[in-house]
Amino acid sequence: MNWISNYVRPKINSLFSRREMPENLWTKCPDCGTMLFHRELADNLNVCSNCDHHMAISPRDRFMTLFDNGIFTEVKVPEPPADPLQFKDQKRYPDRLKAAQKATGEKEAMLVAEGEMGRTPIVAVAQDFSFMAGSMGMYVGNALIAAAERAIKLKRPLVLFSAAGGARMQEGILSLMQMPRTTVAVQMLKEARLPYVVVLTHPTTGGVTASYAMLGDVQISEPNALICFAGPRVIEQTIREKLPEGFQRAEYLYDHGMLDRVTHRKHLRDELITILRMLMGQPPAVKGDLPAPAMVEPAATQG
Repeated sequence: MNWISNYVRPKINSLFSRREMPENLWTKCPDCGTMLFHRELADNLNVCSNCDHHMAISPRDRFMTLFDNGIFTEVKVPEPPADPLQFKDQKRYPDRLKAAQKATGEKEAMLVAEGEMGRTPIVAVAQDFSFMAGSMGMYVGNALIAAAERAIKLKRPLVLFSAAGGARMQEGILSLMQMPRTTVAVQMLKEARLPYVVVLTHPTTGGVTASYAMLGDVQISEPNALICFAGPRVIEQTIREKLPEGFQRAEYLYDHGMLDRVTHRKHLRDELITILRMLMGQPPAVKGDLPAPAMVEPAATQG
């Protein structure tokens, strides 16, 4: 046995050979093309450090940065029928759901949670565009109703983060029925005199825009988000005219009175705290304040 060729040389080659890098360490900005290291991107709330492009962020990651110390409790959502129409296109509907669940790690396209934000108790609900384009089906309708009922029970404001491609075609008319259902849920909040604040993220389109996403007491959007019912390409093909620059983007809608604010994701939490405390008649939040301490039951006195 040649000790040098069999042991020493492979050891040296392993030290100097190029190591393969995992593919998920870098993300390419879809707007400017900059390669962003995944930890730096996460620390920057999925906002490009070069061009300020706001990339998608999952509901769970959003809630981790939204709630005090990242602590929140999920609100249970009633389960709808799994495949009410026995729908099948290129794949069976249950197969599509399983693929989306495996890819996202979530049960459905909407997550409901409760907790404190700047020591302000709230109920929050967020859509996940990566789950079948955040499409609105019966589960999404149930989730918003569950969130509204929970907010009314606890007398808390409701904050919604929308991101959707519209109604879910695999549920047909049952999906479209969620538009009036969710509108009723929003009306329940208004009758209870509780704030309902909507944060529109990219993209918010279709039946979601035509229902609960545009019914907030305060309408906020992240920068450059596409907000519309029908997309600009469809409109251009219909009217055969060139649309204005930035048409249906957040800044254009803000300039034309459709939105109250366009807010950077870094400043969104502080702005929501200020708005909600104002609407609830509470004093301004104290900067750097800690979450409210847990209540401890007093020890029973001995007789």
